[in-house]
Amino acid sequence: MPMAPFMERFPELAARETRSLKVPRGTPLPHGDYGFIELYCNEPGCDCRRVTILVLRPHTGWKVWASISYGWESMDFYQKWAHTSDLLDPLEWQGPYLDPMAEQTQYSPLLLDLFESIVLQSPGYEQRLKNHYQTFRAAVEQEGADWNRTQRDAVGRSPARRPQSKRRG
Repeated sequence: MPMAPFMERFPELAARETRSLKVPRGTPLPHGDYGFIELYCNEPGCDCRRVTILVLRPHTGWKVWASISYGWESMDFYQKWAHTSDLLDPLEWQGPYLDPMAEQTQYSPLLLDLFESIVLQSPGYEQRLKNHYQTFRAAVEQEGADWNRTQRDAVGRSPARRPQSKRRG
């Protein structure tokens, strides 16, 4: 499933609501700021109810320090949702975990712990993720509907059905 940054579709909202933390000196993590960038599925019709969090540091640009997947629904939800694919293990879709298919660093396990113990426990953060998911998914579905309507309209304008221009003469 293709994931896309929330900030690409909603830059102003993402600028206000993207979570970041400052790690002080003297911890096992390099000190400094860490941003938790949200990615959501942009496949029309998908309802995975998950987010991928890319942990970035401003001074290293788009270098990913950890890639955390987080599914907030129950195990029952993911077991029902995953029935369409033998490739999906529902146990891997619930809760936060390091995405085994994504880029990680030696600090990824520590960043996952930080995400679980501080970021995810912040009041309202999980609800913010759910709201962002709904907002993002609504835009994806609307875009898909608009694309389908455009395609139908294009098919409906076959040469036999195009309006004839009136000649003046």
